[in-house]
Amino acid sequence: MIIDCHGHYTTAPPALEAWRNRQIASLTDPSVAPARADLRISDDELRHSIEPNQLRLMDERGIDVTVFSPRASFMAHHVGDFRTSAEWAALCNELCFRVSTLYPERFVPAAMLPQSPGTDPATCIPELTRCVEEYGAVALNLNPDPSGGHWTAPPLTDRSWYPVYEKMTEYDIPAMVHVSTSVNPAFHTTGAHYLNADTTAFMQLVQGDLFRDFPTLRLIIPHGGGAVPYHWGRFRGLAMALGKPELEEHVLGNVYFDTCVYHQPGLDLLCDVIPVRNILFASEMIGAVRSVDPCTGHHFDDTRRYVEAAVGLSTDDLPAIQEHNARAVYPRLDALLKRQGR
Repeated sequence: MIIDCHGHYTTAPPALEAWRNRQIASLTDPSVAPARADLRISDDELRHSIEPNQLRLMDERGIDVTVFSPRASFMAHHVGDFRTSAEWAALCNELCFRVSTLYPERFVPAAMLPQSPGTDPATCIPELTRCVEEYGAVALNLNPDPSGGHWTAPPLTDRSWYPVYEKMTEYDIPAMVHVSTSVNPAFHTTGAHYLNADTTAFMQLVQGDLFRDFPTLRLIIPHGGGAVPYHWGRFRGLAMALGKPELEEHVLGNVYFDTCVYHQPGLDLLCDVIPVRNILFASEMIGAVRSVDPCTGHHFDDTRRYVEAAVGLSTDDLPAIQEHNARAVYPRLDALLKRQGR
């Protein structure tokens, strides 16, 4: 089985974006504010948005299951206030859940949190709880920068995040550390902000002692960890300078990296530097890079090809990356698959 731990609903029906545009307009003109009931999307519309897109590509690439969350760039936590984010998160999470009920053996929901700049992260707990208990969410997306590229939030090791970590520990669910749209013109959203955030989050974890307080907490850093594998020596040296243990002891018992690296040399490096047990298969398709690589004739985000061609992987390493590690990091996913007889 191949489990893609990083999927977003990037092909949602146009009615979703139209509702969001009305919500954003209402921030300056309350008279145009939409009600949640105004969003009407039928099951057939959901099927039409999924089958020729994510599902077709999953079939073509041999991906069995995708952990499916709302579109990352659409989270846009910088827009409005907590109420704005709460309404938006609820709608987006519901759609991902509905997709999972239409295709229960192919898509499993992960929750978007209603984060908002300057708002206590504890306000996210009701939506987190609802998504786990009512929708069967197996993970959540945690945005370390709700400000949209201005980095006004405290580091992930700050105690203000602890209520969310406590709830994650209670439910035994991991979080993918994933930012949203950048409104800072210095940072392109997918080419800079995403990768900056991956690198920044890892360094925050190196600097702190979060896992001393939460020894079972699990965080996935997407996009192959940003600059982390490429600069592993730098991070090891900085950890030593900070008086921290070796990274294998300090963070790698709790931090994992996905395979959303869109060329072979990058994936080879990831697999060479990071222990196999810390690597989870992912493609983030249909996502930031949708084109065909003229050098290979295949889509950049067809990451299964890179994993299966990675230098130095043993016969046991491949199934670990493609299935077994995800089952270990996402125990609620593992339990669901077992209930399905898989």
